[in-house]
Amino acid sequence: MAEYTEHLILFVIAVAANWFSALAGGGAGLIQLPILIFMGLPFPLALATHKIATVALGLGATLRHLREGHLDKVILLLIFLAGAPGVVGGALFILDVPARAAEIALGVLTLALSLYSWLRPELGLTTEDKHRDLSGMLIGGGVLFLIGFANGALSAGSGLFVTLWLVYWFGLEYKRAVAQTLVAVGLGWNGTGAITMGAVADVQWSWIPALVAGSLVGGFLGAHTSIQSGNLLIKRLYEVITLLVALKLLWG
Repeated sequence: MAEYTEHLILFVIAVAANWFSALAGGGAGLIQLPILIFMGLPFPLALATHKIATVALGLGATLRHLREGHLDKVILLLIFLAGAPGVVGGALFILDVPARAAEIALGVLTLALSLYSWLRPELGLTTEDKHRDLSGMLIGGGVLFLIGFANGALSAGSGLFVTLWLVYWFGLEYKRAVAQTLVAVGLGWNGTGAITMGAVADVQWSWIPALVAGSLVGGFLGAHTSIQSGNLLIKRLYEVITLLVALKLLWG
């Protein structure tokens, strides 16, 4: 395969995967990571390359959401401060743990997310700010730390957990929850994970420019589509994507 053709394929894959992720608050790894492996990268190299490239997803989504005023600075700061240490711990921890067992466990939990949202038809359709006191923030931050650990350790799905947690615990509607997730997880957590992975694992650096460009474009376009959509559509897409991510993790 000619090098320019390979880079064009990588760019198109990244646009599609990150548009998909930016619309529902997670799931880029469902498309992008398996294709990197299919194109010849071993899993550890593909995972590190994927995590570094997806930082641009957060940047593209941030550029779009900043124009809409959907971002809650307190929630963004909590997600980053609580989750970033977990991301570092997870990235280091997974180097010595069988990834398959961890993926199966995450797959079961992700399937539960889809079913929970589906069985709660009113969930996330309106905003009802709650648990903004100290105890609520501490509990919320503790769960975000655990989700951050999963983000650092595994390939796909952690952003979906953050989205639903913001809807359930803090009472955000889906559209606002997706915006916080894309900015704090896409930029903050993925940036932290990328630095950690870049320091301890090999990266396919020659593929990074095409993947970063595609992630930036896909993140911006996905955020734009999300902003133009209603909460019910985003909720349904979230449920479908969590189901697909769960099946992918369980299937292997």
